[in-house]
Amino acid sequence: MTRNDPPGGTDRPAVPSETAAAALARCVAVEPAKFAAAHWGQTPLLSRADELPNPAGFTDLFSPADADELLSRRGLRTPFLRIAKDGDLVPSGRWTGGGGAGAEITDQVLDERVLEQYAGGATLVLQGLHRTWPALIDFARDLGLALGQPLQVNAYLTPPGNQGFATHYDTHDVFVLQVDGRKRWRIHPPVLPDPLERQPWGGRADEVAATAQGPAALDVVLAPGDALYLPRGWLHSAQAQESSSLHLTVGIRALTRYALVEELTALAAEDRRLRASLPFGTDVADPDAVEPELTETVEALRDWLLRVDPSTVAARLRQRAWPAARPAPIRPLAQAAALAALDADARLSPRGGLRWQLVPAGADRVALRLFDRTIELPASCEPAVRALLTGTATRVGDLPGLPDDADRLVLARRLLREAVVVPA
Repeated sequence: MTRNDPPGGTDRPAVPSETAAAALARCVAVEPAKFAAAHWGQTPLLSRADELPNPAGFTDLFSPADADELLSRRGLRTPFLRIAKDGDLVPSGRWTGGGGAGAEITDQVLDERVLEQYAGGATLVLQGLHRTWPALIDFARDLGLALGQPLQVNAYLTPPGNQGFATHYDTHDVFVLQVDGRKRWRIHPPVLPDPLERQPWGGRADEVAATAQGPAALDVVLAPGDALYLPRGWLHSAQAQESSSLHLTVGIRALTRYALVEELTALAAEDRRLRASLPFGTDVADPDAVEPELTETVEALRDWLLRVDPSTVAARLRQRAWPAARPAPIRPLAQAAALAALDADARLSPRGGLRWQLVPAGADRVALRLFDRTIELPASCEPAVRALLTGTATRVGDLPGLPDDADRLVLARRLLREAVVVPA
């Protein structure tokens, strides 16, 4: 399979490309190519509501009423909620407790305690909405496909005039989507460009505070429907204005070149020269003693890097990236019912957002690699699997490459049970 194969193969998800493009268009008021060339990982981008395709805003994704629903009627637990005030997190013990009769838990969000915190000026942070709120599950999946990166979505609810967190930077890129109210954002250049996850802002708190005292690169009030892109490392603080504010933060957990370094370093353990012990009696505190060993190690590492197989590195990156971006949810009961009722006239579709690879696995076998497992099948199944995963809706009786409907049904049942395909 090559990079010219249809969507769905070679890590390309089975989802219409226009759906992913529409999700990105809601966040940036420039063409994707311009966003990639001029802003991605480089500079902030402000997009006003009247420049975006849906000037009505983002309440279809999440609204204040939706937040109240989650906080009061959905049995929310930590860590799906954080509460911050005056730049610090409020201990969860102040707003969680037992779940009541029949619920053997002690960390359920208590709505009356949340009210107390919010009315007292605290910011509520609803976390992991890409896993708990249907509209955001779909939106995050589509946007993640457009960017080729896994995402997370949080919501920030801030009372009038308040600020949840002091000036800081994130170690991932973000889209800020203003849902309700108005919030003033002050943006300053990085003190550490392109920080890694292991380089959080707390380790540079003095530099951050000093830079925040200087002139802002961007000082703007976001109104409902506005969007803001911030590359990782850019300093920011946000304060609600005359009314309460609700915004969504989409965190982009992009892989970096350092991820390649980490995987190469892990693979380098296969080289015996790099596993060798330092000479007996080496004084590791003496630079003159360490220098010849460093020189030989660098030479051995260079020799090994020239022989490394890119496909091996890609496989390790796949194991890191794919599980971070789950495909579309399935309905277990409906899926089981479809299994029981399956016949040759049934129509099946690929599971939305599913990343997959179909590769040879011996003389008469193929391997279907998924985000959490690998399924081996007879090689004769390859045309049928490919038809199912690259099409929109395929009739079981029309699957190519198999001799009869009995074999087609066996394959279709297997892929339904493995949650690779869903009823059309």
